Amino acid sequence: MDYHIDSRAWEAILLYLRTVRGLHCKDAHKLRIFIEAIWFMVRTGSQWRLLPCYYGSWRAVHRKFKRWVDRDIWQGLMEFMKDPDMQSTMIDATIVRAHACSAGYIKDQAEELALGRSKGGFTTKIHALVDGLGNPLKFTLTAGQRNDITQAHTLTEGIEETEVIADKGYDSNELVNELEGKKCSVTIPPKRNRKVKREYDVDNYKERHLIECFFGKIKHFRRIFSRFDKSPRVFLAFLHFVGALIWLR
Repeated sequence: MDYHIDSRAWEAILLYLRTVRGLHCKDAHKLRIFIEAIWFMVRTGSQWRLLPCYYGSWRAVHRKFKRWVDRDIWQGLMEFMKDPDMQSTMIDATIVRAHACSAGYIKDQAEELALGRSKGGFTTKIHALVDGLGNPLKFTLTAGQRNDITQAHTLTEGIEETEVIADKGYDSNELVNELEGKKCSVTIPPKRNRKVKREYDVDNYKERHLIECFFGKIKHFRRIFSRFDKSPRVFLAFLHFVGALIWLR
């Protein structure tokens, strides 16, 4: 079979997997085929039962993937790969369509499932924090209709002494004061309805295109571009896997 993950990236992934307690890594070839199977699923957005047979039984691959989700291994993979440039950080959000099959996991609890309703159907909003080079640091999920700023505190938790760049949707006295209290410089343009306009660095604000480019990168993966998974934990696990792949580029 042809490998989609190059040898350098695979060696880095294997190095992390060998640090996970209770994970059997003796058969590196078999493990690599499993990682390639997950790459196939996230890249194509395929149904699990349509996984090509050379990756093994789709049921076995799915069960193993879910076990890793429950153990936060996918999130740990992205954390292991991170080497951030913290001179600046950026926060923003993007909406993805959710397929009808992603609904119904918990009846009448769409908010807990990070599913929102709109004229076009179900939507999920991905909130992200990236570093100064546009590489992912943190994700959260909400229903599509939730305001971007609702996740600002969660995304910037633990962020100190850096520049935080965001669009005017994050213009809030509470958020600005919180960030400045952590010795962060804030580059957020003021809303039009502000009576007293805040000053911001226009040149630094131009760097915000990096987070938009990041959203463009992750949407090359069809399972991110459109949500098919009922569980937000599973969808988030795919996001963390893609985030790790971006760090490995």
